[in-house]
Amino acid sequence: MAKPWGSVSPSVYETGRLVTIAPWLVGHRERVAYLLAEQNGDGSWGAPDGYGLVPTLSATEALLSAAAGWDGGDRQALESAARAGLDAARRLLGEPPELPDTPAIELIVPHLLALLAEHGVTGTLPLPPGMDGRRLGQIRQLLRSGIEPPQKVMHVLEVAGSAAVRAGGVRPTSIGTIGASPAATAACMDALPPDAADSARRHLEAVAKRYGGPVPVGLPITVFERGWVLSWLARAGVPVEVPPEMLADLRAAVGPDGTSAGAGLPPDADTTSVALYALALLGMPCEPESLKAFDTGTHFCTWQGEDGFSVSVNAHVLDAFGQYVRARPAAAGTYRPLMARVARWLAGRQGRDGSWTDRWHASPFYATLSCVLALGEFGGPEHAGAIRAAREWLMATQRADGSWGRWAGMPEESAYAVQALLLGGPEPDERCVEAARRGYAFLTRVVDLSDYPPLWHDKDLYTPLAIVKAAVLAALHAAEPYLQRRI
Repeated sequence: MAKPWGSVSPSVYETGRLVTIAPWLVGHRERVAYLLAEQNGDGSWGAPDGYGLVPTLSATEALLSAAAGWDGGDRQALESAARAGLDAARRLLGEPPELPDTPAIELIVPHLLALLAEHGVTGTLPLPPGMDGRRLGQIRQLLRSGIEPPQKVMHVLEVAGSAAVRAGGVRPTSIGTIGASPAATAACMDALPPDAADSARRHLEAVAKRYGGPVPVGLPITVFERGWVLSWLARAGVPVEVPPEMLADLRAAVGPDGTSAGAGLPPDADTTSVALYALALLGMPCEPESLKAFDTGTHFCTWQGEDGFSVSVNAHVLDAFGQYVRARPAAAGTYRPLMARVARWLAGRQGRDGSWTDRWHASPFYATLSCVLALGEFGGPEHAGAIRAAREWLMATQRADGSWGRWAGMPEESAYAVQALLLGGPEPDERCVEAARRGYAFLTRVVDLSDYPPLWHDKDLYTPLAIVKAAVLAALHAAEPYLQRRI
Protein backbone atom coordinates (compact mmCIF):
# COMPACT_ATOMS: atom_id res chain seq x y z
CA MET A 1 0.00 0.00 0.00
CA ALA A 2 2.96 2.32 0.65
CA LYS A 3 4.24 1.77 -2.90
CA PRO A 4 1.07 1.64 -5.00
CA TRP A 5 2.93 1.50 -8.32
CA GLY A 6 4.71 -1.69 -7.24
CA SER A 7 8.28 -2.81 -6.58
CA VAL A 8 10.19 -3.71 -9.75
CA SER A 9 13.90 -4.08 -10.46
CA PRO A 10 15.56 -1.58 -12.84
CA SER A 11 16.00 -2.62 -16.46
CA VAL A 12 19.12 -2.35 -18.63
CA TYR A 13 17.02 -2.24 -21.79
CA GLU A 14 14.62 0.45 -20.58
CA THR A 15 17.36 2.52 -18.95
CA GLY A 16 19.36 2.40 -22.17
CA ARG A 17 16.40 3.69 -24.14
CA LEU A 18 15.99 6.65 -21.79
CA VAL A 19 19.70 7.49 -22.09
CA THR A 20 19.18 7.89 -25.84
CA ILE A 21 15.65 9.29 -25.97
CA ALA A 22 15.60 11.54 -22.91
CA PRO A 23 19.07 12.86 -21.96
CA TRP A 24 17.22 15.89 -20.58
CA LEU A 25 15.48 13.83 -17.90
CA VAL A 26 16.73 14.07 -14.31
CA GLY A 27 19.18 11.26 -13.51
CA HIS A 28 20.86 11.03 -16.92
CA ARG A 29 24.39 10.61 -15.55
CA GLU A 30 23.16 8.08 -13.03
CA ARG A 31 21.55 6.06 -15.83
CA VAL A 32 24.80 6.02 -17.77
CA ALA A 33 26.69 4.96 -14.64
CA TYR A 34 24.16 2.16 -14.09
CA LEU A 35 24.76 0.81 -17.60
CA LEU A 36 28.51 0.82 -17.05
CA ALA A 37 28.15 -0.95 -13.71
CA GLU A 38 25.86 -3.65 -15.12
CA GLN A 39 28.13 -4.68 -17.99
CA ASN A 40 29.33 -8.28 -17.80
CA GLY A 41 32.98 -9.23 -18.00
CA ASP A 42 32.62 -10.37 -21.62
CA GLY A 43 31.20 -7.00 -22.68
CA SER A 44 27.58 -8.10 -22.78
CA TRP A 45 24.62 -7.25 -20.58
CA GLY A 46 21.93 -9.57 -19.28
CA ALA A 47 21.56 -13.30 -18.79
CA PRO A 48 22.74 -16.28 -20.89
CA ASP A 49 20.84 -18.33 -23.49
CA GLY A 50 19.88 -15.48 -25.78
CA TYR A 51 18.54 -13.23 -23.03
CA GLY A 52 21.57 -10.96 -23.39
CA LEU A 53 20.84 -9.79 -26.95
CA VAL A 54 18.21 -7.12 -26.24
CA PRO A 55 19.94 -5.52 -23.22
CA THR A 56 23.34 -5.68 -24.95
CA LEU A 57 22.08 -3.91 -28.07
CA SER A 58 20.20 -1.32 -26.01
CA ALA A 59 23.07 -0.53 -23.63
CA THR A 60 25.64 -0.40 -26.44
CA GLU A 61 23.56 1.99 -28.52
CA ALA A 62 22.84 4.13 -25.45
CA LEU A 63 26.53 4.47 -24.57
CA LEU A 64 27.35 5.45 -28.14
CA SER A 65 24.64 8.11 -27.98
CA ALA A 66 25.80 9.34 -24.58
CA ALA A 67 29.45 9.45 -25.62
CA ALA A 68 28.63 11.85 -28.46
CA GLY A 69 27.60 14.46 -25.89
CA TRP A 70 30.22 13.70 -23.23
CA ASP A 71 33.45 15.55 -22.53
CA GLY A 72 36.81 14.52 -21.11
CA GLY A 73 38.03 11.15 -19.91
CA ASP A 74 34.54 9.89 -19.18
CA ARG A 75 33.86 9.83 -22.89
CA GLN A 76 36.69 7.36 -23.40
CA ALA A 77 35.18 5.08 -20.76
CA LEU A 78 31.81 5.16 -22.52
CA GLU A 79 33.37 4.47 -25.92
CA SER A 80 35.43 1.62 -24.51
CA ALA A 81 32.36 0.01 -22.92
CA ALA A 82 30.42 0.47 -26.16
CA ARG A 83 33.18 -1.21 -28.19
CA ALA A 84 33.11 -4.16 -25.82
CA GLY A 85 29.33 -4.23 -26.18
CA LEU A 86 29.62 -4.27 -29.97
CA ASP A 87 32.05 -7.18 -29.80
CA ALA A 88 29.62 -9.04 -27.55
CA ALA A 89 26.72 -8.28 -29.91
CA ARG A 90 28.72 -9.60 -32.87
CA ARG A 91 29.35 -12.83 -30.98
CA LEU A 92 25.68 -13.16 -30.06
CA LEU A 93 24.55 -12.55 -33.63
CA GLY A 94 27.40 -14.49 -35.24
CA GLU A 95 26.34 -17.74 -33.59
CA PRO A 96 22.83 -16.83 -32.46
CA PRO A 97 21.24 -19.05 -29.83
CA GLU A 98 17.53 -19.71 -29.91
CA LEU A 99 16.10 -16.39 -28.79
CA PRO A 100 13.69 -16.35 -25.84
CA ASP A 101 10.02 -15.58 -26.36
CA THR A 102 10.13 -12.17 -24.70
CA PRO A 103 7.53 -9.52 -25.56
CA ALA A 104 8.14 -7.54 -28.76
CA ILE A 105 11.61 -8.99 -29.38
CA GLU A 106 10.78 -9.15 -33.11
CA LEU A 107 10.21 -5.35 -33.01
CA ILE A 108 12.96 -4.33 -30.60
CA VAL A 109 15.93 -6.07 -32.21
CA PRO A 110 15.41 -4.63 -35.74
CA HIS A 111 14.86 -1.17 -34.24
CA LEU A 112 18.06 -1.30 -32.18
CA LEU A 113 20.11 -2.63 -35.09
CA ALA A 114 18.83 0.26 -37.23
CA LEU A 115 19.86 2.75 -34.54
CA LEU A 116 23.32 1.19 -34.36
CA ALA A 117 23.59 1.52 -38.14
CA GLU A 118 22.97 5.25 -37.71
CA HIS A 119 26.09 5.30 -35.52
CA GLY A 120 28.04 3.84 -38.42
CA VAL A 121 27.90 0.25 -37.17
CA THR A 122 27.10 -1.77 -40.28
CA GLY A 123 27.77 -5.10 -41.91
CA THR A 124 28.62 -7.19 -38.89
CA LEU A 125 25.35 -7.03 -36.96
CA PRO A 126 22.86 -9.06 -39.01
CA LEU A 127 19.28 -9.70 -38.03
CA PRO A 128 18.84 -13.03 -36.24
CA PRO A 129 17.48 -15.91 -38.31
CA GLY A 130 13.74 -15.69 -38.81
CA MET A 131 13.61 -11.98 -38.02
CA ASP A 132 13.15 -9.59 -40.95
CA GLY A 133 11.72 -6.36 -39.54
CA ARG A 134 8.43 -6.62 -41.43
CA ARG A 135 6.32 -6.52 -38.27
CA LEU A 136 8.11 -3.37 -37.16
CA GLY A 137 7.29 -1.80 -40.50
CA GLN A 138 3.64 -2.78 -40.13
CA ILE A 139 3.43 -1.16 -36.69
CA ARG A 140 4.96 2.05 -38.00
CA GLN A 141 2.62 2.11 -40.97
CA LEU A 142 -0.36 1.57 -38.69
CA LEU A 143 0.64 4.54 -36.56
CA ARG A 144 1.29 6.76 -39.58
CA SER A 145 -2.22 6.03 -40.79
CA GLY A 146 -3.60 7.67 -37.67
CA ILE A 147 -5.34 4.48 -36.50
CA GLU A 148 -5.09 3.92 -32.77
CA PRO A 149 -2.75 0.95 -32.23
CA PRO A 150 -3.65 -2.11 -30.15
CA GLN A 151 -3.14 -1.34 -26.48
CA LYS A 152 -0.39 -3.95 -26.13
CA VAL A 153 1.67 -2.01 -28.71
CA MET A 154 1.65 1.04 -26.42
CA HIS A 155 4.11 -0.73 -24.12
CA VAL A 156 6.78 -0.70 -26.84
CA LEU A 157 6.08 2.56 -28.71
CA GLU A 158 9.74 3.56 -28.46
CA VAL A 159 10.41 1.32 -31.48
CA ALA A 160 7.95 3.17 -33.72
CA GLY A 161 10.05 6.20 -34.63
CA SER A 162 9.16 9.83 -34.10
CA ALA A 163 7.15 10.33 -37.30
CA ALA A 164 4.92 7.35 -36.61
CA VAL A 165 4.34 8.34 -32.99
CA ARG A 166 3.38 11.90 -33.94
CA ALA A 167 0.75 10.60 -36.34
CA GLY A 168 -0.67 8.03 -33.94
CA GLY A 169 -2.60 10.35 -31.64
CA VAL A 170 -1.20 8.67 -28.53
CA ARG A 171 -2.14 10.09 -25.10
CA PRO A 172 -0.91 9.27 -21.59
CA THR A 173 -3.09 7.78 -18.86
CA SER A 174 -4.30 9.82 -15.90
CA ILE A 175 -1.03 9.19 -14.05
CA GLY A 176 1.07 10.29 -17.03
CA THR A 177 2.36 6.98 -18.33
CA ILE A 178 2.07 5.62 -21.85
CA GLY A 179 1.98 1.84 -21.96
CA ALA A 180 3.32 1.56 -18.39
CA SER A 181 6.74 2.06 -20.01
CA PRO A 182 9.23 4.87 -19.29
CA ALA A 183 10.77 4.40 -22.75
CA ALA A 184 7.43 4.53 -24.57
CA THR A 185 6.40 7.57 -22.53
CA ALA A 186 9.64 9.42 -23.28
CA ALA A 187 9.45 8.55 -26.97
CA CYS A 188 6.04 10.23 -27.26
CA MET A 189 6.89 13.47 -25.43
CA ASP A 190 7.37 15.61 -28.54
CA ALA A 191 4.06 14.43 -29.99
CA LEU A 192 1.94 15.35 -26.96
CA PRO A 193 0.00 18.56 -26.42
CA PRO A 194 1.39 20.78 -23.60
CA ASP A 195 -0.79 19.52 -20.74
CA ALA A 196 -0.28 15.87 -21.63
CA ALA A 197 3.46 16.41 -22.09
CA ASP A 198 3.68 17.99 -18.64
CA SER A 199 1.86 15.02 -17.12
CA ALA A 200 4.18 12.57 -18.88
CA ARG A 201 7.26 14.50 -17.82
CA ARG A 202 6.17 14.54 -14.17
CA HIS A 203 5.57 10.79 -14.32
CA LEU A 204 9.03 10.16 -15.80
CA GLU A 205 10.66 12.39 -13.20
CA ALA A 206 8.88 10.54 -10.40
CA VAL A 207 10.03 7.15 -11.69
CA ALA A 208 13.63 8.32 -12.28
CA LYS A 209 13.87 9.89 -8.82
CA ARG A 210 12.41 6.82 -7.16
CA TYR A 211 15.10 4.62 -8.72
CA GLY A 212 17.94 7.13 -8.52
CA GLY A 213 18.26 7.40 -12.32
CA PRO A 214 17.71 3.91 -13.79
CA VAL A 215 14.15 2.88 -14.61
CA PRO A 216 12.18 -0.39 -14.68
CA VAL A 217 10.80 -1.97 -17.81
CA GLY A 218 7.22 -1.61 -16.61
CA LEU A 219 5.53 0.58 -14.00
CA PRO A 220 2.95 0.65 -12.49
CA ILE A 221 2.18 -3.03 -11.83
CA THR A 222 -0.36 -2.35 -9.10
CA VAL A 223 -2.94 -5.10 -9.70
CA PHE A 224 -0.34 -7.62 -10.84
CA GLU A 225 1.72 -7.20 -7.67
CA ARG A 226 -1.19 -7.23 -5.24
CA GLY A 227 -2.84 -10.26 -6.79
CA TRP A 228 0.35 -12.33 -6.75
CA VAL A 229 1.50 -11.31 -3.28
CA LEU A 230 -1.89 -12.08 -1.73
CA SER A 231 -2.11 -15.37 -3.63
CA TRP A 232 1.33 -16.63 -2.61
CA LEU A 233 0.82 -15.80 1.05
CA ALA A 234 -2.79 -16.92 1.45
CA ARG A 235 -2.35 -20.17 -0.48
CA ALA A 236 0.56 -21.21 1.74
CA GLY A 237 -1.43 -20.32 4.86
CA VAL A 238 0.80 -17.44 5.92
CA PRO A 239 -1.18 -15.52 8.58
CA VAL A 240 -1.56 -12.00 7.22
CA GLU A 241 -4.01 -9.19 7.87
CA VAL A 242 -4.91 -7.79 4.47
CA PRO A 243 -5.81 -4.08 4.44
CA PRO A 244 -9.50 -3.93 3.52
CA GLU A 245 -8.85 -1.09 1.10
CA MET A 246 -6.43 -3.32 -0.80
CA LEU A 247 -9.10 -5.95 -1.31
CA ALA A 248 -11.61 -3.26 -2.27
CA ASP A 249 -9.19 -1.81 -4.82
CA LEU A 250 -8.50 -5.28 -6.23
CA ARG A 251 -12.20 -6.00 -6.57
CA ALA A 252 -12.82 -2.64 -8.25
CA ALA A 253 -10.04 -3.37 -10.77
CA VAL A 254 -11.86 -6.41 -12.19
CA GLY A 255 -14.25 -5.25 -14.88
CA PRO A 256 -16.24 -6.91 -17.66
CA ASP A 257 -13.09 -7.12 -19.80
CA GLY A 258 -10.90 -8.36 -16.95
CA THR A 259 -8.08 -6.32 -15.47
CA SER A 260 -4.62 -5.19 -16.46
CA ALA A 261 -1.37 -5.39 -14.53
CA GLY A 262 -1.38 -1.61 -14.17
CA ALA A 263 -2.36 1.67 -15.78
CA GLY A 264 -1.42 1.83 -19.46
CA LEU A 265 -1.50 -1.91 -20.10
CA PRO A 266 -4.29 -3.97 -21.71
CA PRO A 267 -6.43 -6.39 -19.69
CA ASP A 268 -4.87 -9.84 -19.60
CA ALA A 269 -6.02 -13.25 -18.49
CA ASP A 270 -3.06 -13.75 -16.17
CA THR A 271 -3.59 -10.69 -13.97
CA THR A 272 -7.35 -11.18 -14.12
CA SER A 273 -7.05 -14.82 -12.99
CA VAL A 274 -4.71 -14.13 -10.12
CA ALA A 275 -6.80 -11.18 -8.90
CA LEU A 276 -9.95 -13.34 -9.01
CA TYR A 277 -8.20 -16.23 -7.26
CA ALA A 278 -6.87 -13.97 -4.49
CA LEU A 279 -10.28 -12.38 -3.95
CA ALA A 280 -12.03 -15.76 -3.69
CA LEU A 281 -9.31 -17.15 -1.43
CA LEU A 282 -9.71 -14.19 0.91
CA GLY A 283 -13.48 -14.38 1.16
CA MET A 284 -14.52 -11.95 -1.58
CA PRO A 285 -15.40 -14.22 -4.54
CA CYS A 286 -16.12 -12.43 -7.80
CA GLU A 287 -17.81 -14.04 -10.79
CA PRO A 288 -15.01 -15.02 -13.26
CA GLU A 289 -17.18 -14.44 -16.32
CA SER A 290 -14.66 -11.93 -17.72
CA LEU A 291 -12.15 -14.74 -18.29
CA LYS A 292 -14.35 -16.23 -21.00
CA ALA A 293 -13.27 -13.39 -23.30
CA PHE A 294 -9.81 -15.02 -23.37
CA ASP A 295 -11.07 -18.52 -24.22
CA THR A 296 -9.76 -19.69 -27.60
CA GLY A 297 -11.72 -22.95 -27.50
CA THR A 298 -8.64 -25.01 -26.65
CA HIS A 299 -6.87 -22.86 -24.06
CA PHE A 300 -6.95 -19.33 -22.64
CA CYS A 301 -4.82 -16.65 -24.28
CA THR A 302 -2.98 -13.99 -22.30
CA TRP A 303 -4.65 -11.28 -24.39
CA GLN A 304 -6.53 -11.06 -27.65
CA GLY A 305 -4.31 -11.77 -30.66
CA GLU A 306 -1.52 -13.41 -28.64
CA ASP A 307 1.15 -15.26 -30.59
CA GLY A 308 1.78 -18.59 -28.90
CA PHE A 309 0.41 -19.60 -25.50
CA SER A 310 1.31 -19.70 -21.81
CA VAL A 311 0.94 -22.66 -19.46
CA SER A 312 1.21 -20.46 -16.37
CA VAL A 313 -1.66 -18.27 -17.58
CA ASN A 314 -3.83 -21.35 -18.03
CA ALA A 315 -2.81 -22.70 -14.63
CA HIS A 316 -3.92 -19.42 -13.08
CA VAL A 317 -7.22 -19.57 -15.01
CA LEU A 318 -7.79 -23.02 -13.51
CA ASP A 319 -7.05 -21.58 -10.06
CA ALA A 320 -9.56 -18.77 -10.57
CA PHE A 321 -12.37 -21.03 -11.74
CA GLY A 322 -11.62 -23.65 -9.08
CA GLN A 323 -11.52 -21.29 -6.13
CA TYR A 324 -14.73 -19.58 -7.29
CA VAL A 325 -16.53 -22.93 -7.55
CA ARG A 326 -15.25 -23.82 -4.10
CA ALA A 327 -16.75 -20.59 -2.75
CA ARG A 328 -19.91 -20.80 -4.89
CA PRO A 329 -20.74 -24.51 -5.41
CA ALA A 330 -23.84 -23.63 -7.42
CA ALA A 331 -21.54 -22.37 -10.20
CA ALA A 332 -19.98 -25.81 -10.71
CA GLY A 333 -22.16 -26.61 -13.71
CA THR A 334 -20.88 -23.51 -15.48
CA TYR A 335 -17.18 -23.76 -14.71
CA ARG A 336 -16.29 -27.41 -14.12
CA PRO A 337 -16.33 -28.28 -17.84
CA LEU A 338 -13.93 -25.39 -18.46
CA MET A 339 -11.76 -26.53 -15.57
CA ALA A 340 -11.57 -30.08 -16.91
CA ARG A 341 -10.60 -28.83 -20.37
CA VAL A 342 -7.88 -26.54 -19.02
CA ALA A 343 -6.52 -29.29 -16.75
CA ARG A 344 -6.26 -31.72 -19.70
CA TRP A 345 -4.55 -29.03 -21.78
CA LEU A 346 -2.01 -28.34 -19.02
CA ALA A 347 -1.25 -32.02 -18.51
CA GLY A 348 -0.69 -32.37 -22.25
CA ARG A 349 1.97 -29.64 -22.16
CA GLN A 350 4.10 -31.33 -19.50
CA GLY A 351 7.61 -32.17 -20.65
CA ARG A 352 8.90 -35.73 -20.75
CA ASP A 353 11.13 -34.96 -17.77
CA GLY A 354 8.12 -33.88 -15.69
CA SER A 355 8.64 -30.11 -15.90
CA TRP A 356 6.78 -27.30 -17.63
CA THR A 357 8.25 -24.21 -19.32
CA ASP A 358 6.55 -20.90 -19.98
CA ARG A 359 6.73 -17.72 -22.04
CA TRP A 360 6.48 -15.36 -19.05
CA HIS A 361 9.38 -16.61 -16.95
CA ALA A 362 12.91 -17.80 -17.73
CA SER A 363 12.81 -20.56 -15.14
CA PRO A 364 10.96 -23.86 -15.54
CA PHE A 365 10.54 -23.91 -11.76
CA TYR A 366 7.99 -21.09 -11.96
CA ALA A 367 5.93 -22.78 -14.66
CA THR A 368 6.15 -26.14 -12.90
CA LEU A 369 4.95 -24.69 -9.61
CA SER A 370 2.05 -22.94 -11.35
CA CYS A 371 0.90 -26.20 -12.96
CA VAL A 372 1.47 -28.38 -9.89
CA LEU A 373 -0.59 -26.08 -7.67
CA ALA A 374 -3.46 -25.73 -10.14
CA LEU A 375 -3.63 -29.41 -11.14
CA GLY A 376 -3.09 -30.58 -7.58
CA GLU A 377 -5.88 -28.48 -6.15
CA PHE A 378 -8.39 -28.29 -8.99
CA GLY A 379 -7.40 -30.86 -11.62
CA GLY A 380 -8.79 -33.94 -9.90
CA PRO A 381 -7.18 -37.30 -9.05
CA GLU A 382 -6.64 -38.18 -12.73
CA HIS A 383 -3.74 -35.71 -12.79
CA ALA A 384 -1.94 -37.01 -9.70
CA GLY A 385 0.56 -38.76 -11.97
CA ALA A 386 1.57 -35.46 -13.55
CA ILE A 387 2.27 -34.01 -10.11
CA ARG A 388 4.32 -37.01 -9.07
CA ALA A 389 6.35 -36.73 -12.29
CA ALA A 390 6.98 -33.04 -11.60
CA ARG A 391 8.17 -33.83 -8.09
CA GLU A 392 10.54 -36.49 -9.42
CA TRP A 393 12.00 -33.86 -11.76
CA LEU A 394 12.38 -31.43 -8.85
CA MET A 395 14.24 -33.98 -6.75
CA ALA A 396 16.49 -34.84 -9.70
CA THR A 397 17.40 -31.18 -10.32
CA GLN A 398 18.15 -30.14 -6.74
CA ARG A 399 21.69 -28.86 -6.34
CA ALA A 400 24.18 -30.12 -3.77
CA ASP A 401 23.62 -27.09 -1.53
CA GLY A 402 19.85 -27.73 -1.44
CA SER A 403 18.95 -25.02 -3.95
CA TRP A 404 17.38 -25.04 -7.40
CA GLY A 405 17.96 -22.80 -10.40
CA ARG A 406 18.28 -22.66 -14.17
CA TRP A 407 21.69 -20.99 -14.21
CA ALA A 408 22.64 -21.10 -10.53
CA GLY A 409 20.94 -21.94 -7.25
CA MET A 410 18.68 -19.00 -6.45
CA PRO A 411 16.24 -18.16 -3.62
CA GLU A 412 13.34 -17.45 -5.99
CA GLU A 413 13.55 -20.73 -7.88
CA SER A 414 14.25 -22.67 -4.69
CA ALA A 415 11.09 -21.19 -3.17
CA TYR A 416 9.06 -22.42 -6.15
CA ALA A 417 10.54 -25.91 -5.86
CA VAL A 418 9.86 -26.18 -2.12
CA GLN A 419 6.22 -25.20 -2.63
CA ALA A 420 5.77 -27.63 -5.52
CA LEU A 421 7.14 -30.48 -3.39
CA LEU A 422 4.81 -29.79 -0.48
CA LEU A 423 1.66 -28.01 -1.68
CA GLY A 424 -1.08 -29.30 -3.98
CA GLY A 425 -1.78 -32.83 -5.12
CA PRO A 426 -0.93 -36.07 -3.31
CA GLU A 427 0.58 -35.92 0.16
CA PRO A 428 4.36 -35.62 -0.34
CA ASP A 429 6.37 -38.72 0.44
CA GLU A 430 9.44 -38.66 2.67
CA ARG A 431 11.81 -38.07 -0.27
CA CYS A 432 9.88 -34.94 -1.23
CA VAL A 433 9.85 -33.80 2.37
CA GLU A 434 13.60 -34.33 2.73
CA ALA A 435 14.29 -32.38 -0.50
CA ALA A 436 12.07 -29.57 0.78
CA ARG A 437 13.90 -29.54 4.11
CA ARG A 438 17.20 -29.13 2.27
CA GLY A 439 15.65 -26.32 0.24
CA TYR A 440 14.42 -24.69 3.43
CA ALA A 441 17.93 -24.92 4.88
CA PHE A 442 19.32 -23.22 1.75
CA LEU A 443 16.80 -20.39 2.02
CA THR A 444 17.62 -19.81 5.67
CA ARG A 445 21.36 -19.75 4.90
CA VAL A 446 21.05 -17.07 2.22
CA VAL A 447 22.35 -13.87 3.77
CA ASP A 448 20.53 -11.43 1.51
CA LEU A 449 17.02 -12.52 0.60
CA SER A 450 16.55 -9.31 -1.39
CA ASP A 451 19.05 -10.36 -4.08
CA TYR A 452 16.80 -11.77 -6.76
CA PRO A 453 18.36 -11.83 -10.24
CA PRO A 454 15.78 -11.00 -12.92
CA LEU A 455 13.91 -13.99 -14.34
CA TRP A 456 10.50 -12.63 -15.37
CA HIS A 457 9.82 -11.86 -19.03
CA ASP A 458 9.18 -8.37 -20.32
CA LYS A 459 11.17 -6.48 -22.96
CA ASP A 460 14.12 -7.79 -20.98
CA LEU A 461 14.21 -9.81 -17.77
CA TYR A 462 13.04 -8.16 -14.55
CA THR A 463 12.16 -9.00 -10.96
CA PRO A 464 8.81 -8.06 -9.36
CA LEU A 465 10.46 -7.77 -5.95
CA ALA A 466 7.45 -7.92 -3.64
CA ILE A 467 6.03 -10.91 -5.49
CA VAL A 468 9.27 -12.86 -5.22
CA LYS A 469 9.67 -12.00 -1.54
CA ALA A 470 6.15 -13.30 -0.96
CA ALA A 471 7.02 -16.55 -2.77
CA VAL A 472 10.03 -17.05 -0.50
CA LEU A 473 7.95 -16.37 2.62
CA ALA A 474 5.32 -18.81 1.37
CA ALA A 475 7.94 -21.54 0.87
CA LEU A 476 9.41 -21.05 4.32
CA HIS A 477 5.97 -21.17 5.91
CA ALA A 478 4.93 -24.25 3.94
CA ALA A 479 8.05 -26.14 5.04
CA GLU A 480 7.81 -25.36 8.76
CA PRO A 481 5.21 -28.06 9.69
CA TYR A 482 7.44 -30.70 8.14
CA LEU A 483 10.42 -29.46 10.12
CA GLN A 484 8.41 -29.69 13.32
CA ARG A 485 7.27 -33.21 12.40
CA ARG A 486 10.88 -34.28 12.08
CA ILE A 487 11.72 -32.86 15.51
